[in-house]
Amino acid sequence: MAFENLSEREKRVLANLINYYISSADPVGSRVIAQKFKMGVSSATIRNTLQDLEELGLVSQPHTSAGRIPTDLGYRVYVDYLVQPEELSETEKERIKRTLLQEGRGINAILGQTCRILSEITSQLGVSIAPRFDEGILKRIDLIPISEERIMAVVVVRSGLARSVIIEVETSIPESSLHEVESLLNERLSGLTLGEIRDTISARLSDTSVGGRLIKLIIDSKEQIWTEDNKGNVHIAGADNLLLQPEFTEFDQISQLIKLVEDGSVLRDFLLKAKDEGLFITIGQENQFSEIMNCSLVTSSYQVGKIKGTIGIVGPTRMQYEKLASVVDYTAKTITQVLAGIEEKKEN
Repeated sequence: MAFENLSEREKRVLANLINYYISSADPVGSRVIAQKFKMGVSSATIRNTLQDLEELGLVSQPHTSAGRIPTDLGYRVYVDYLVQPEELSETEKERIKRTLLQEGRGINAILGQTCRILSEITSQLGVSIAPRFDEGILKRIDLIPISEERIMAVVVVRSGLARSVIIEVETSIPESSLHEVESLLNERLSGLTLGEIRDTISARLSDTSVGGRLIKLIIDSKEQIWTEDNKGNVHIAGADNLLLQPEFTEFDQISQLIKLVEDGSVLRDFLLKAKDEGLFITIGQENQFSEIMNCSLVTSSYQVGKIKGTIGIVGPTRMQYEKLASVVDYTAKTITQVLAGIEEKKEN
């Protein structure tokens, strides 16, 4: 049955039930709705409406004698049609800005602080994921000798992000040869994405007579140099918040959830579908992993140049969506502004 076919009474009863359940975590009966929300109809009428909503799959009854709770579909209707994002107070906005606008910090420090402020404000698990590095466009690569048998390759993309990789060499390579190879790499690879470079570097360097064994070493090390390292790409904070929720009474539930969130590649791949959609909410069974099928994710993308990353919160499906959506959305926009400022300073 389409949402548009719900009666006004059904919409109001569903919204009132979910609002009460979010605050109480207890199944909600018709009498509670009648007394709490003053709908102007009898408890018996509300009871009949709840039965209709149950037949539609929007609420369920855990026990015959108990009240009802929202289903995942009920939450989806609630989020998509029945609530509007709640405007943040100026104090809350200022707190987020002040936290993220501290000077002299790189992107990892900013993302670490982001998940902490998200967890503090929302009382959920805060998550921030660094941008996909392999989508970045190469600005330059620097080859720096750090010992006779070790070279540091510093890869800088146009968004201002950089990563460094240590390459082991069998024998010392003259600095003049390093500069020669560095110039060749920048000439042939600048302007390509790191993913493109990784997949085509052998063909792009096959006809060169420069560099000899160093070029071969760089080709052989393509996965090491051009593929992002997921370590440190995911930041989480506020796991203790979940322990306070009645939905997470078992420690195993929390540990499995944290393990999934810490696996940046898994969570990132799941969120890829949302990366161009701004604010994105997945509820319960919509999540493809059993570890978070009793959770909701409220996420939004932020941008560094043309590269996107994700921040958000993870918590029980029984959460204050209208408030949390606003917090996540505003924080993502603020990060984009902060990182744009850092990038502009680097360009100048």
